Amino acid sequence: MPNTGAESGAAVEVAVAVVLDGAGQVLLTRRHDAAHQGGLWEFPGGKCEAGEDVSAALRREIHEELGIEIREHQPLIVVEHDYGDKCVRLDVHLVTAYIGEPQAREGQPMRWVRREALADYAFPAANGPIVERVMMLAETSD
Repeated sequence: MPNTGAESGAAVEVAVAVVLDGAGQVLLTRRHDAAHQGGLWEFPGGKCEAGEDVSAALRREIHEELGIEIREHQPLIVVEHDYGDKCVRLDVHLVTAYIGEPQAREGQPMRWVRREALADYAFPAANGPIVERVMMLAETSD
């Protein structure tokens, strides 16, 4: 990926969850207005802490944000994106089993969405490849 704006350092490592329910819907949350890319919808997750592997970060972030315990997940896609002011590396996992009922524990809007309806939501640019991959899952699993 060419670096066009954030030459100052490495990409921010982010663990991202595509959480599916029993009906095949995906869970979205909306970024707080004051956050980078605020007001846009996203797949839940967050930054990996120093020395933390992606699986541990994924489990920690999803528990903090949604109050659920991930039981099964698998890698889905890795996306690197340069916003100009910040580079991100999104390590995205498909969450197929969890314990608990998701709740918006940080006051963020939260919504279950049919996978084929994801194109109707505004996402940060880095999420584009994730949306495409999740929508392809809908085509192959229906």
